[in-house]
Amino acid sequence: MNVIFEKKLAIPMEVKELLPISAAMEQIVQKRALEIKRIFSGEDNRLILIIGPCSADNEDSVIDYITRLRTIQDKVSDKIYMIPRIYTGKPRTNGGGYKGLLHQPDPTEKPDMFKGIIATREFHLRALKETEFSCADEMLYPENYKYLDDLLGSVAVGARSVENQQHRLTASGIGVPVGMKNPTGGDISVMMNAITAAQHKHTFIYRNWQVHSEGNPLAHAILRGYSNKHGQSLPNYHYEDLVRLCDLYANGDYQNPAVIIDTNHANSGKNPFEQPRIVKEVLQSCKHNSEIQKLVKGFMIESYIEDGAQKIGEGCYGKSITDPCLGWEKTEDLIYRIADMI
Repeated sequence: MNVIFEKKLAIPMEVKELLPISAAMEQIVQKRALEIKRIFSGEDNRLILIIGPCSADNEDSVIDYITRLRTIQDKVSDKIYMIPRIYTGKPRTNGGGYKGLLHQPDPTEKPDMFKGIIATREFHLRALKETEFSCADEMLYPENYKYLDDLLGSVAVGARSVENQQHRLTASGIGVPVGMKNPTGGDISVMMNAITAAQHKHTFIYRNWQVHSEGNPLAHAILRGYSNKHGQSLPNYHYEDLVRLCDLYANGDYQNPAVIIDTNHANSGKNPFEQPRIVKEVLQSCKHNSEIQKLVKGFMIESYIEDGAQKIGEGCYGKSITDPCLGWEKTEDLIYRIADMI
């Protein structure tokens, strides 16, 4: 192998023993898990918002943001159920860009994976303790899910990971909803195959153990748009896209058919200010078609304290260092508009 073995990481198999969750916080996670399950199963008709920064780069500003969400959540709790985003790993394989808290606890310093794992669990624990939100994260590395499995309310498998066997198998053993994004090339069958795999039982190798999974009935679709052969962004949230997804679910053997609409990424062409318009269009589609209304469980929205994005090291508090986000004032207005529309 043409790699340098820098150091062997002395990572305890159970980081949870170093940073335990209290009994009271564990009850909150379990209560929220049941509430989220009821929404995905159709027993609760509230709309889910998986909402927050593109990447959780700064603990204090992200907690500030989530604390603001808590205030709004209490006002719209009869219609909207929020799962804040604390995305600690970013799929950067092209040699550049910030790879997330897991790789770089301090974005201005070189990667330190051990510190990153500790920082990731501390981050989610702090959010839970201070805001009583169990949050969402992307499963970038399946073997690392064990460090957070008692804290998360929702998990996403990204567009670049959705075809990976280990991601699908691990998702089949997770006890909370796992969203499978459509791949960057847009082939919806890949996403549907991932959902099928995650909803079935499997025997596989996980962290050097032979394990058995029971299948995850809450595995679901996330539509995030895609890129054509010219690299141009194309959306897949329109009415016809949603009808097609309804048909695919109806003609397959799926439990709890569901989709979350990712309003940024290729759906918006990475223009975060398009997100309110996209939400409005999808909600109009729901009003027009009862099958779409049953299928759409909510939205994934990228927002932060400040509009837009900045380069690493610029130091603007609450501004994304990865993809541009919707700022707080626009986010607050969007949430209230959603509540008025449903």
